[in-house]
Amino acid sequence: MHKIQILGTGCPKCHKLAETAEKAAGQAGLDFEIVKVTDLDEIMDFGVVVTPGLALNGKVLFTGKVPSVDELADILKKAAGK
Repeated sequence: MHKIQILGTGCPKCHKLAETAEKAAGQAGLDFEIVKVTDLDEIMDFGVVVTPGLALNGKVLFTGKVPSVDELADILKKAAGK
């Protein structure tokens, strides 16, 4: 099972990214769980300074944007090795 981490303090873009990630992971055929990381110190531990960010299994894939469902599905597939 893959862990998709949404890195953000709960802003509207962070919520949108969580929704988009859930749809994209389903579209990509991934077995996944979504974890929202809202603690600033924890977000900084990922090296993220611009939110929202998204990590897959602890590896940051991007920050500062909310891609489309199709774009994110492609990103997740590549990162998961599918």
